[in-house]
Amino acid sequence: MELRRQQVTRYITPLREGGSLPALAEADDGFKYVVKFRGAGHGEKALIAELIGGEIARALGFRVPELVMLDLDEDFGRAEGDEEIQDLLKASRGLNLGLHFLSGALTVDPYVNPVDEMLASRIVWLDAFITNVDRTVKNTNMLVWHGETWLIDHGAALYFHHSWRDWEKAAVSPFSYIKDHALLRKASRIEEADKLLRQKITPRTLDRIVDLIPDEWLDREGGDVTPDELRDVYKQFLSTRLKNSSVFVNEAVNARKSLI
Repeated sequence: MELRRQQVTRYITPLREGGSLPALAEADDGFKYVVKFRGAGHGEKALIAELIGGEIARALGFRVPELVMLDLDEDFGRAEGDEEIQDLLKASRGLNLGLHFLSGALTVDPYVNPVDEMLASRIVWLDAFITNVDRTVKNTNMLVWHGETWLIDHGAALYFHHSWRDWEKAAVSPFSYIKDHALLRKASRIEEADKLLRQKITPRTLDRIVDLIPDEWLDREGGDVTPDELRDVYKQFLSTRLKNSSVFVNEAVNARKSLI
């Protein structure tokens, strides 16, 4: 399991969403990507969450844009006139993350775009598993492209890694934020989704996904902690959470009951 690695050749336009300031850019393979920059917002941790969340979703059978490692060299962005963007590009030299751009895709509105109960239940399960706080009615982070539902933007998942404290406790947390999920009302088959999805993913698969994290995204933690030791925390967190899925499944089921 590995991601393609390309060089960013052209900055096209900023996508001014929230504080992370992603951008549409072109790479040396001729394709356009939505680039998540290591120098923005929560930095490398947002990229790690994007990578892990997106690849877990893909392994579970969801439609997710291809994730690609994107290099920014030292000269890139020097001609950019916007000082904020120029500073962002300077701070992002090295390895960043891109999502293949789905041209013409539209944002899913849960009140307008139909999402069947099983798909809704599977998505709710995924977000409870990876502790993704950012799939709400205000910001669904789902797209409709060629008539299919695609999942994007998992950078707010795995929020335990912003402090690293009590990660063992976080691994078995019920994830109360699921009450705000955009699809919770439609997710009437969460327990069925739990049985289905746990058959599709194993700790070995999770380990292989975590091993995709490049060392340079893990070397800013300071102290004596090595990239491999940090990867091991992610692996233990995910495998423990998978083993104890009933905790967050029950929370989601009960949260849904309070809405209907």
